[in-house]
Amino acid sequence: MIALLMRDLRLATRAGGGFGLGLAFFLIVCTLVPFGVGPQAEMLSRIAPGILWIGALLACLLSLDRLFALDFEDGSLDLLATAPLPLEGGVAVKAAAHWIATGLPLVVAAPLFGMLLHLPSQAVPYLLISLLIGTPALSMLGAFGAAITVGLRRGGLLLSLLVLPLYVPTLLFGAEAVRRGAAGMDAITPLVFQAAITLLTLALIPFAAAAALRINLR
Repeated sequence: MIALLMRDLRLATRAGGGFGLGLAFFLIVCTLVPFGVGPQAEMLSRIAPGILWIGALLACLLSLDRLFALDFEDGSLDLLATAPLPLEGGVAVKAAAHWIATGLPLVVAAPLFGMLLHLPSQAVPYLLISLLIGTPALSMLGAFGAAITVGLRRGGLLLSLLVLPLYVPTLLFGAEAVRRGAAGMDAITPLVFQAAITLLTLALIPFAAAAALRINLR
């Protein structure tokens, strides 16, 4: 499992779909919003939680289409399906590699990008916690979408259409936690719901994604 994890991390960096692309997209979103809505600090502070979460969500989408596509093209996916490691474990490892290469850098950079949107300082811990809890679910749900669309021509658009509705609960609770933190309110409830969604996703999605891969490999 460790060897597969390190291999996927190297492939993510070499293929140009690693943390650099996601961070660049996240930065572009946070930079363009003030130009679109105006430089008023009060307005930016009010919409910052939603914009930061939307930016992180879309940045996670950028490299999802490559999660299984490269392995499908070179035949590695067939070897993974017949390896001693269960395919469910392979899916979990590949989702973990995607999170390390894409989601984790977004979590680290989010407070800095929050400054561009005048995010209140008291909301920064809630932003970090919500992203740390929620982004693993984004990677795992993305792995499910990638498993369904693997081998399809122009599957990237279909992947986005499949995955985005599944991202909505995580987005809602994550943004609400940051919004409550910015207002000085209790943010425990949305964080608990977000954690429950992530745990349920991590428990069930590897089996669903592995089943989709087996169907596509027949």
